[in-house]
Amino acid sequence: MSYKIKLEIFEGPLDLLLYLIKREELSIHDISITKITEQYLEYLGMMEILDLDIAGEFLVMAATLMQIKSKMLLPPDPEGIETEEADPRAELVKRLLEYKAFKEAAERLHFRELERSKLFTRVGVEPEANENDLSLLDVSIFDLISAFANVLKGIPKDEFHEVVKDEFSVAEKVHEVLHRLAKHSSIYFSSLFKQAKSKIEAITTFLALLELVRVKEILLRQDTHFGDIEILRNNEFMHKFIKWVDPVTGANGANENG
Repeated sequence: MSYKIKLEIFEGPLDLLLYLIKREELSIHDISITKITEQYLEYLGMMEILDLDIAGEFLVMAATLMQIKSKMLLPPDPEGIETEEADPRAELVKRLLEYKAFKEAAERLHFRELERSKLFTRVGVEPEANENDLSLLDVSIFDLISAFANVLKGIPKDEFHEVVKDEFSVAEKVHEVLHRLAKHSSIYFSSLFKQAKSKIEAITTFLALLELVRVKEILLRQDTHFGDIEILRNNEFMHKFIKWVDPVTGANGANENG
């Protein structure tokens, strides 16, 4: 599959590490480096399967984790001499704490900006209600990849080795998702893949979802951390449904008559 998607929402390796630490309920100050390294490499493997553009910094972090892991596996000094060697994880922990503090500060500023924007309204004009303005958790690219990894686990292993003719295109799957959202105000991530007959069809559907996120045709949300992801149509952009064009072939990916 040669279809590549570059996402502006794509986060970096520190975001992935913080996501994994939170998901595994670990302490930043005492990271289980073996567990985190394994999880991190699994995510890189998923990105490779999906043919996503992986920035070099992800690979650098993978090498850093492997180096820290190898240092922590070194046997103790046979002479039994106690030394105050620095924890191999110390520099990484420092970077994670600084980055986490920066992200939280940025989120607080963004929240204040949103709150301030609601204070100054024209007299006699009520703010327009938006059905998507709900206090639900943000969905990251890593939430999507994690959910998709669970989907692949549900596909029988014999399907993984089946030679399937390339019957699906990202444009067709985009069209399919938009038609479902035209009939329903929202659908759940897991339901998108119930009819997938092969790994290639599941991957194509996932890439279509990423494309719709990229062009802001859909919104994603969760009501609990790591719960099922709800997909909603973005009413502000749904008018573009009839104009969507496959960025690879240039062919129309959707039309008004469906």
